[in-house]
Amino acid sequence: MIKLIVLDVDGTLTDGKIIYTNNGDEIKSFDVADGLAIAVWTKKFAKKAAIITGRKSSLVEKRAKDLNIEHLHQGVHNKDEVLEKILKAEGISWSEVAAIGDDLNDYKMLKKAGLSFTPQNGSKYIKEIVNVVCKNRGGEGAVREMMEYIFKEDGLEEEFLNLWR
Repeated sequence: MIKLIVLDVDGTLTDGKIIYTNNGDEIKSFDVADGLAIAVWTKKFAKKAAIITGRKSSLVEKRAKDLNIEHLHQGVHNKDEVLEKILKAEGISWSEVAAIGDDLNDYKMLKKAGLSFTPQNGSKYIKEIVNVVCKNRGGEGAVREMMEYIFKEDGLEEEFLNLWR
């Protein structure tokens, strides 16, 4: 049973593009379908979620707050070390973690997670080590696909669907 989902941002929750306005403001695009599934996980099922990302962005802070993601770690170079600290604090084992990432900075974390995913456009090196390569691309429903997989595998699919029936 998965107790914690761990999300990368650029290339996973987003399409990986970083857009700057003429004023120097950063723009990121998040998929609403991803957000709906994450919000059900954190708010309706009262389960844990973490964002661990290599970059820093106030937009990611806002998205984490909107989705009730309590563990937000930005500017991280060694994601598996940060995740290890979260696991110790929460009393969760690696086997109870599902993680999604798309690039080499996610490698060690994905290798240790009980269940690991990458978007369709993830690095070929990441595709070689994960449990599931999503059909969807990063920022285009890959996280939603991951969440639906977990809901089904953990026997939560009917409860998830009943929220909308």
